Amino acid sequence: MSRPRLLLLDEPSLGLAPLIVLEIFAIIDELNRDGVTILLVEQNARLALQHSHRAYVLEAGEVTIAGHASQLMDDERVLHAYLGN
Repeated sequence: MSRPRLLLLDEPSLGLAPLIVLEIFAIIDELNRDGVTILLVEQNARLALQHSHRAYVLEAGEVTIAGHASQLMDDERVLHAYLGN
């Protein structure tokens, strides 16, 4: 499909070498700058938040935390549970 408006990605970093992950996320950022909306599901919370505008934390299928990615990076619940701080 040429020129998609929406791209759904499920764990794009899973099982990849760190340098490849950086390349993948650089491409994701570029696609987003070009106007593609991206829905990203990623267990690497720090990486996902660094490359997102908005974020949602799901627990048992329910949205428990939502907001701008920069806000979630500073949220004590997210820091403790997902970012190891």
